[in-house]
Amino acid sequence: MPAGKTDLYVEKGATFATTLTWRDVNNNPVDLTGYTARLQIRRAAAAEDVLVGLTSGAGLTLGGAAGTIAVRIEATVTAAIPADAGVYDLELQAADGTVTRLVEGTVTFSPEVTR
Repeated sequence: MPAGKTDLYVEKGATFATTLTWRDVNNNPVDLTGYTARLQIRRAAAAEDVLVGLTSGAGLTLGGAAGTIAVRIEATVTAAIPADAGVYDLELQAADGTVTRLVEGTVTFSPEVTR
């Protein structure tokens, strides 16, 4: 199944937090026990520099049988992002090594005025 499409809006200087739920074709949560996750934001898919990189336990929290993935980018990180836009994807890796790109999209960074 292809990755879902979800665009993100991140306010620079503020904490970004959202929670996603991976569901199967019957709308049941996928058990994420034993999975790891990684998410990267870059200016463009082919760009070398990673603007934001998150992994399990470092910005990404997996919710086991609930199928949830909590995404959190701290305010100090968003404040330092040197771009106005980018692209991202979120991949999950099962214990057997199978990688699933769960979601992808664009990221819009709103500039911070109050500093």
